[in-house]
Amino acid sequence: MLAKEIKPGTVVNHNDAPHIIESVQVQSPSARGSATLYKFRARNLVTKQKTDITLKGTDGLDDADFHRREVTFMYADTEAAHFLDSADYNQYAVPRDEMATELPYITEDLQGMLALIYNGQCVGIQLPAAVDLKITQCDPAAKGNSATSRTKPATLETGLIVQVPEYLKEGETIRVDTRSGDFLARA
Repeated sequence: MLAKEIKPGTVVNHNDAPHIIESVQVQSPSARGSATLYKFRARNLVTKQKTDITLKGTDGLDDADFHRREVTFMYADTEAAHFLDSADYNQYAVPRDEMATELPYITEDLQGMLALIYNGQCVGIQLPAAVDLKITQCDPAAKGNSATSRTKPATLETGLIVQVPEYLKEGETIRVDTRSGDFLARA
């Protein structure tokens, strides 16, 4: 796959390990005859280490022997989070410390989660871009503070704390960006 065709979310083989591309930066040449450089920030799916990869537009990387399978969340214990493959009912366990950034967004009825399968083993979970979560605790709005866009902290059903607009109340469902953890909208 050529460097100019690689997009965020693509899984490539780099140094004999699968890497998922997290961001792409393109540097155009300032002189004639220079090649356009593509700088990729990638995360190794096995070791979870971040790697920077720089390629010219005509260089490329191989696709990884890799599959994405739709899964549903079953439960989490002290060691791992457990998922069920929606197609063939295989169960996957992902160590809890590797799921630290994803767990605050996962609920039992969350749809659209994908297991990242490499050589028959689950190496991670890919969440949808946004999830809907219910506000379980937040302070009441103060009267007369609607002229400016003020925010307040709100605790969601999974324990995640997000800054939300002051007009939201407990019990409302909001949409949260899973990449940044920011409030997006009411759901």
